[in-house]
Amino acid sequence: MIPFTPFKSRLVPLLINNIDTDQIIPARFLKTVSKEGLDKNLFCDWRYNADGSEKADFILNTPRGKGAQILLAGDNFGCGSSREHAPWALTQFGFRAVISTSFADIFKQNSLKNSLVPIVVPADVHAKLFTLPEDAKVKVDLASQTLTLPDGQQVEFPVDSFSKTCLLEGIDELGWILKQEPFIAAFEASHSASINTLV
Repeated sequence: MIPFTPFKSRLVPLLINNIDTDQIIPARFLKTVSKEGLDKNLFCDWRYNADGSEKADFILNTPRGKGAQILLAGDNFGCGSSREHAPWALTQFGFRAVISTSFADIFKQNSLKNSLVPIVVPADVHAKLFTLPEDAKVKVDLASQTLTLPDGQQVEFPVDSFSKTCLLEGIDELGWILKQEPFIAAFEASHSASINTLV
């Protein structure tokens, strides 16, 4: 994992509420254990025609949908079944954050473990973001947990301290445990010593 740093990006608006994980990445694409290529199947049933050609009016197929790193979604994003492939597909496409008023808990946790920041904003800010011009950029700063709008307005967003630490340091849960190895070794040594004195 790469340490999460502040960035600015345009928004990709997808004003649909209750987008579930089967819409993000349909179940027929879950046979793989690799992240590679999942970006091609992101929002597959909305993105392509029956013959496999792109739907010209779907946001990911438009110039606005290319190269942006923030998905601006409707309420209750990521509901439905648990699948880590959903944040995999989003990050493979290039998204580093998703903004909504709410997220399904399992999707949120899967995202945080895969370098995708789920940003919860109040309803009024959410509505304001959808009115921004196409070329407007917002700034995401995980360290300060702030989203900065083009007019300078800063909005704080919640993230648990453990996930934040892992994202900022570019480590996963196993990486965090490995960083504790000196403390674990010291504890084991002292624990063994105390047991030996009792024998």
